[in-house]
Amino acid sequence: MRDTEIMNGTVRVGVISDTHGLLRPEVPPLLEGVDYILHAGDVGDIHILHRLAMIAPVTAIRGNVDTIGPCAALSATDLIEIGNTSIYMVHSIHDLDIKPEAAGVRVVVSGHTHKPAADERNGVLYLNPGSIGPRRFRLPVSMAILHLNGDSVRVEFVTLDS
Repeated sequence: MRDTEIMNGTVRVGVISDTHGLLRPEVPPLLEGVDYILHAGDVGDIHILHRLAMIAPVTAIRGNVDTIGPCAALSATDLIEIGNTSIYMVHSIHDLDIKPEAAGVRVVVSGHTHKPAADERNGVLYLNPGSIGPRRFRLPVSMAILHLNGDSVRVEFVTLDS
């Protein structure tokens, strides 16, 4: 588990997934000003993480397409603390290997489906930011911004027009 100490105020966390080797030019400006970036897998190209790290600290996990090269060395899951908010990352929610509410996790971040969704159950927010990479089917190209303030967690979805 990684612990990231936060002082006072709201912390903004950019949450993206499923870039599949494509960092759209619209994405870095949308992430400017965030305190952290989480990438929920299917990175596809390690240079994407290097570019994101120029904006803010990045925590990334591997997805099912990250099978060769440097992205294959990413962890399959990660548990991080931002302030007093525990966030568990797993690429596919079907691979969730913990009981989040029992583990004290407040947010579970996943990707894989390319479909943006936020659902709160048993005090745990399950967040899928959607895909910010190549468009798949008729699904939107999207990401999310998590707003963390004390025990408060708010999600803002950002959808790219195309």
